[in-house]
Amino acid sequence: MDISTYIRSIAADAKDASYKIANANTNIKNKALIEIAKLLLDNKQSLIDANKIDMENAKNKGLEAAMLDRLQLTEKTVDSMAEGLLQIASLPDPVGEMDDFAFRPSGIQVGKMRVPLGVVGIIYESRPNVTADAAALCLKSGNACILRGGSEAINSNLAIAKLIYQGLKHAGLPENAVRLVEQTDRAGVGEMLKLSEYIDVIVPRGGKSLVKRISEEARVPVIKHLDGICHVFIDESADIDKAIAIAINAKTSRYGTCNTMETLLVHQNIATNVLPILADKYCEKGVELRACERALPIIKDKAIPATEEDWYTEYLAPILSIRIVDDLQQAIEHINHYGSHHTDSIVSENYSNTQQFLRQVDSASVMVNASTRFADGFEYGLGAEIGISTDKIHARGPVGLEGLTGQKWIVFGSGQIRG
Repeated sequence: MDISTYIRSIAADAKDASYKIANANTNIKNKALIEIAKLLLDNKQSLIDANKIDMENAKNKGLEAAMLDRLQLTEKTVDSMAEGLLQIASLPDPVGEMDDFAFRPSGIQVGKMRVPLGVVGIIYESRPNVTADAAALCLKSGNACILRGGSEAINSNLAIAKLIYQGLKHAGLPENAVRLVEQTDRAGVGEMLKLSEYIDVIVPRGGKSLVKRISEEARVPVIKHLDGICHVFIDESADIDKAIAIAINAKTSRYGTCNTMETLLVHQNIATNVLPILADKYCEKGVELRACERALPIIKDKAIPATEEDWYTEYLAPILSIRIVDDLQQAIEHINHYGSHHTDSIVSENYSNTQQFLRQVDSASVMVNASTRFADGFEYGLGAEIGISTDKIHARGPVGLEGLTGQKWIVFGSGQIRG
């Protein structure tokens, strides 16, 4: 079967299944999720063994360290996948929620009902955990999904998908509600992007080139973010200990994630107090520092000059840009100009400043006295996330169950007719 026919067949099956899964009750959906979580734990070693094949192949192909980090499955990551499914099962089911009711002068009652989007296509690289996370979120929100992972993770994804199919069957749900694209032909991505009659939304999870291509070519709505150029701003009223802990964690807990800080902004009045301490700690961890001309004399030989391009760069590596700013307003202007509208944080004990930062920074997640690394569906209580959106319509930030639903108007009457 050629790739076009194969993708179209999968999409048609998913569309049919979407009507059945949309009508499944919460208990049945939760039963499937709990069973899949159990199967993941019971088959932990077989998942790790399948992943070892992918890891070996990826290393032989010379994949970069960040990709290898995302690709690897360990006992801890399998446990985390299972925990994510159980947490999703414990969350309220958004499907069928009704709100915003109001009586109109005619006597009709108008409100809204939350409904599934339909068929969700997820196109992702590395990250085999996305196979379980995405399937679980789509299932709980009443959507069918088509999963197209990268060729580098095919063995891991096949092993996880097999368990998902078993869990769906155990609960009496259609197995076609989750379909993994088993062919690794890259043309499959292009085919998915055309099928607006079957696929209702596409969610890309991967590098900038993948997301850019999907955004440009898709005939289907896309939930996406291109870059994670995240900032931490240390205000003049910051608690030094908090600032140091947050700035270190935001950059060094993991380098290859989209919520990792890439630029540190420091108020000029506190720079001499905090930057030397931070520079020492970053250097101990092997982080390359690129500093503005005002910061260079303070951290001396521990940094190289930053260029204009650095402020626009998502490194996904142990590299950090540092800039000293005059005040809060200049920090906000820097973030809104150079940032990617993903996640930005202020460290400050000044209430007025934190409120101004929250109001004026135009990002999907804006934080006060917390590491940007918290911008994550699991940490936000979503169980997991289908992706992170930096768009403003229809979902923004980590996209969980509610972000995978829309609303339709509903009207209750008692025989009214319009004159």
